[in-house]
Amino acid sequence: MAAFPNLNSDSGLKKLDEHLLTRSYITGYQASKDDITVFAALAKPPTSQYVNASRWYNHIDALLRISGVSAEGSGVIVEGSAPITEEAVATPPAADSKDAAADEEDDDDVDLFGEETEEEKKAAEERAASVKASTKKKESGKSSVLIDIKPWDDETDMKKLEEAVRSIQMEGLFWGASKLVPVGYGIKKLQIMCTIVDDLVSIDTMIEEQLTVEPINEYVQSCDIVAFNKICKMENASRIVCVHVVWFFFFYIQFPKFL
Repeated sequence: MAAFPNLNSDSGLKKLDEHLLTRSYITGYQASKDDITVFAALAKPPTSQYVNASRWYNHIDALLRISGVSAEGSGVIVEGSAPITEEAVATPPAADSKDAAADEEDDDDVDLFGEETEEEKKAAEERAASVKASTKKKESGKSSVLIDIKPWDDETDMKKLEEAVRSIQMEGLFWGASKLVPVGYGIKKLQIMCTIVDDLVSIDTMIEEQLTVEPINEYVQSCDIVAFNKICKMENASRIVCVHVVWFFFFYIQFPKFL
């Protein structure tokens, strides 16, 4: 059984919004008396600040206007709310029913292409704002990439090489740790990590069109992708710390053994 504090307070609305984050209805998989109980306990529609609650409120409001709600539900408690009558749950609001009857009688006089009233325009704007707030772009997947960047010779200024590499800036690209790794004959390569947003950055394209062309190719002879790993979404901070520890172990301790 779901339970909520006073829904006309910020704390009550926040709890309702969190409850509806992963649910379409208060209880179960269809609109029920529980939804009507909560709906009736709200003195006014939730603002767009409460995205999930606003989306749910508009949906239940539409259902009540069209067909009413008949499912029983599994029970809900709302602090300070009165019980909901059977008539309020099972039938659309009386005012709407009267309006519908009047509309049927005057059907011949309806101008289907007439201008919207101020109330209709306001309602449409509120619906559009609610939809926009509830359809925020989901975060794209991310990947962690380890790149080897080789200079032309032992006289290449590696500090300027790294500055040139890091000068590449674009949305979804984040440069990370780096180090110089001996190759032989006094030559060192730059080994650098970066994190990318998969939908925004292509590592292959960045290498072909930016890292190995002018003016950066004055320092860079070639680039190789050493490791490419997808970053999974983590539910808690301890797992994220674990991932960083694994990367640190590989990058600074294990990987040099294979060079």
